[in-house]
Amino acid sequence: MADKKEKVAELTERFTSSNTVILTEYRGLSVTKMKELRRAMVNDATYVVAKNTLLRIAAKNAGVTTFDDQLVGPSALAFVHGDPVTTAKALKDFAKANPLLLIKSAVMDGIDLDAAEINKLAELETREVLLAKVASAIKATMFKAAYTFNALPSGAVRVVDALRQKQESN
Repeated sequence: MADKKEKVAELTERFTSSNTVILTEYRGLSVTKMKELRRAMVNDATYVVAKNTLLRIAAKNAGVTTFDDQLVGPSALAFVHGDPVTTAKALKDFAKANPLLLIKSAVMDGIDLDAAEINKLAELETREVLLAKVASAIKATMFKAAYTFNALPSGAVRVVDALRQKQESN
């Protein structure tokens, strides 16, 4: 009994400390395949297999109701503490190669997501790539602004020089 309470407390902590939680069903996957999946997302998430009853209690303790009706069969949760896009990609890629893994739903920053929305999330580029694109766009905009600001005085100098030459020729 104390062991179950400790497990529930641990799961509750994972629910509250994760920015995203993704529910999967792993029916028929071997231990080797599960280890492979865990290695694929080791930097961004923790993949936990637990009894549905314990998961349901921990989710309720954490105020998460997304998975209430979906905790049936062999369930596992990916508790994301890094980039949710990277974890969603890892799960989607693994599910593509191993159709026995089913992505059911998720909760991301308090927002419920279904399997289709998780797949859309997996299609996004990673946070680092998106940040690099934003930085590149800002840099390009600043370069254009600097070019424009430099062009104004040099254009004015050319106009003044042309007027001076015209004055001298008259």
